[in-house]
Amino acid sequence: MIIYNVTTNIHESVHDQWLKWMQEKHIPEILATNKFSSARIVKVLIEEEMGGITYSVQYTTNSKATLEQYYLEDAPKFRQEALELFADKMLSFRTELEVISEHLS
Repeated sequence: MIIYNVTTNIHESVHDQWLKWMQEKHIPEILATNKFSSARIVKVLIEEEMGGITYSVQYTTNSKATLEQYYLEDAPKFRQEALELFADKMLSFRTELEVISEHLS
């Protein structure tokens, strides 16, 4: 299993708009590509020197090949929309994670 992690710092002035857009439009549209089985938004609980509020959005997919397919077929459109809406009020970076094992209590 692969986790595609997008960490975003969002300026307070557009925070509510961004969070609503993520939950109601952006994430559902990404899941509709059928390349990810789930997604979750988690808030990063540290204060950034630059201000803003930071979130990690984690999309789960079955393979690196599926993630590569997403990059080729879908990612440019989604990234462009985010830039058009939030421009310089948003800073994101992406990380690919491979799940090695899971342990439940």
